Amino acid sequence: MFDTRAVRAEVAHSDEAGDAGAERALRRARLAKVVDQIRPLVLAGEHTLPLAEPFTGLFPGGALQRGITLTVDGLGAASVALALVAPVVAANSWVVFVDLPDLNLGAAVEAGVALERVACVRSGDQWAPAVAALLGSFDLVVVGMQRRVRAGDVRRLGARARERGSVLLVLRGACGGTAVWPDAPDVGLVASTSQWSGLGVGHGHLRARTLTVRAEGRRGFSRPRQVQVTLSASASASASASASALPVPVPACDLSVPLPEEPVIARVG
Repeated sequence: MFDTRAVRAEVAHSDEAGDAGAERALRRARLAKVVDQIRPLVLAGEHTLPLAEPFTGLFPGGALQRGITLTVDGLGAASVALALVAPVVAANSWVVFVDLPDLNLGAAVEAGVALERVACVRSGDQWAPAVAALLGSFDLVVVGMQRRVRAGDVRRLGARARERGSVLLVLRGACGGTAVWPDAPDVGLVASTSQWSGLGVGHGHLRARTLTVRAEGRRGFSRPRQVQVTLSASASASASASASALPVPVPACDLSVPLPEEPVIARVG
């Protein structure tokens, strides 16, 4: 005799198992969506930004690790910073200069920086919120030290750079300003021993500038490294020239007013 009750029970059990499997799949899909929403834009440990050949010896792996904070100081600091920016822009990444009114973007062009991927920002009284908003929106954020900043803000910005995968470059010196960065960066670059070439006895033109650049920091940069870098004279001589001498207009975004949820950035070029 055919047992219909057993068949019905087996079908019901199968339906319940199918419903449970569908529910689990739905939950996994929802969880995956949440993970995608909270995941950083770039995983800092998995990606790097390119470097020009002379600088590869200063960084582990010969590339600029995303998520690090580095300072650039000393003679020719602006020239070194532009030399770091150029290959990043050439790789179709975006760069923003913050509070660098005396940086000559004409020199940036001479150094190989394509201005169509460059923005300039004045932070005004909103320095920390402005820089925080730019980290993650730009691959490389170059900040001038025109003012004193708080150590707590600096530490939070370093953490945000690591989370969002941006590189935070702090430029000091004649162009970037002389205020102190109140926390130890991941790596500090100091340029020194500047030598010019191209001049003879009463004749010739400046053609190149050779700098000794030393790198020292923490984590993977605890062992000091040093290289000699030769830069073109035209870019080096004018890197810290007055912005009034720029051969191109330099629109800038003024963030001295309260920041909107999505800050508006003015593009150069």
